[in-house]
Amino acid sequence: MRPKAIIIGSGIAGIASSIRLANSGYAVEVFEANDYLGGKLTEKRLDSYRFDAGPSLFTMPELVDELFELSGLDSKEFFEYEQLDEICRYFYEDGTRLTAFADKKQFLNELEQKIGADTRKVESYLDKSAYIYKHTGELFLKRSLHKISSYLNWSTFVAILNLPFLNIFSSMDRANKRKLGNEKLRQLFNRYATYNGSNPYKAPGILNIIPHLEYNMGAYFPKGGMHNITKSLVQLAKDKGVVFHYSSPVDKILVEQGRAVGIIQNGQSIKAEKVICNMDVVPAYKYLMPDQEQPEKILNQERSSSALIFYWGIKDAFPELDLHNIFFSKDYEGEFKAIFNDRSLMDDPTVYVNITSKFSKEDAPEGCENWFVMINVPYNDGQDWDLLIQTARKNILAKLSRMLGRDIESLIEVETILDPRSIESKTKSYKGALYGTSSNSKMAAFFRHPNFSKKIKDLYFCGGSVHPGGGIPLALSSAKIVGDLIAEEHE
Repeated sequence: MRPKAIIIGSGIAGIASSIRLANSGYAVEVFEANDYLGGKLTEKRLDSYRFDAGPSLFTMPELVDELFELSGLDSKEFFEYEQLDEICRYFYEDGTRLTAFADKKQFLNELEQKIGADTRKVESYLDKSAYIYKHTGELFLKRSLHKISSYLNWSTFVAILNLPFLNIFSSMDRANKRKLGNEKLRQLFNRYATYNGSNPYKAPGILNIIPHLEYNMGAYFPKGGMHNITKSLVQLAKDKGVVFHYSSPVDKILVEQGRAVGIIQNGQSIKAEKVICNMDVVPAYKYLMPDQEQPEKILNQERSSSALIFYWGIKDAFPELDLHNIFFSKDYEGEFKAIFNDRSLMDDPTVYVNITSKFSKEDAPEGCENWFVMINVPYNDGQDWDLLIQTARKNILAKLSRMLGRDIESLIEVETILDPRSIESKTKSYKGALYGTSSNSKMAAFFRHPNFSKKIKDLYFCGGSVHPGGGIPLALSSAKIVGDLIAEEHE
């Protein structure tokens, strides 16, 4: 009889964990509270428009490929993607427009021509980003930081020796100011703090590892959109025998004599040898383990930012826009102060517009586009969101109309909204924070919740609220760490 593993939640990390455990010989069951799978990595359909509902950037596709290869399959037969020639198009309030080309020479030429950037500094900066990845990737992305064994190897020793040279003791902005100088360029690279919901003026400069993933390793687009990552991996999991339970919220994690032995779901006790929680750790402890010791210090850490997303069906085409587009605020520092200090919004936010119909024509009617329009906002702390949304919508429309020279509101054919409240209710992300805790402290990476319980044996954690953090690559990495931890027990 195969040992049984129960996974709570079907976010991308939960699905990936199910595949890894099924390949390790476990009978795996996944319990999902919603009537759909994928957590934030899902889709919305409005009339003839399709939208990727959540994450929109795809990097490190090898982490998805690996799950197919682990299952003895050629990923290309089941999951296709293409590398982007353009990573992002940037729009500044003074009328400057520049394209971040994937080709480094082309990108450097663009920066020199459009904003007078010193290309030698940019090359040096991207080399430093690669250096940070080389010396920290093994430690921060592939291992548990909470196991002594992680520190008893050469790569970890080298990483620790290099910490003083990896901008960990400087803020991201300070490091970028020192390395780049150019204000527009600094703003461009400061934005990468938002990839894990942090403030570049507080987050450590080690986060400058992120540009390496895009500029040195490449940005990609999955055929059929981001939601196809979920669909492809769910099908793989089912083919490996994983059983998914829809609309099946878990009531409690069963703990007996310091060991997780299963769950209670719909009043029924379901036993298992391993329990993996893909739920945000705060509600997981609060609701599923209220009688267990609570890791208060971790649970009370500052939350990451959230998002306000407008899904607009636009009845026209904009050739000046591409898949990824950023319209910068004039006062970038002020925007982050508003989000993290005031827990409010500035009148001039940075606006991100994602348009998958640029690649997947079927996502919008002919001659139309599907706009995913997002701004960074604070986590839900009881703000008057109805008023904030109304004001933000007006400000976003004014900004986009001004910078594109078109009346955008008149082109909106269909519309729906996702805000911190609905993010919290649909994904159980505590206070609607997209990435769990923020990385606004020098040692934040070391203080995230571990991928296992130190108090309860056979209980594991994956997903964006635990180590190594939020976003698709890190969530997939968390699943790999959990798989490795469980495998190590049998060695």
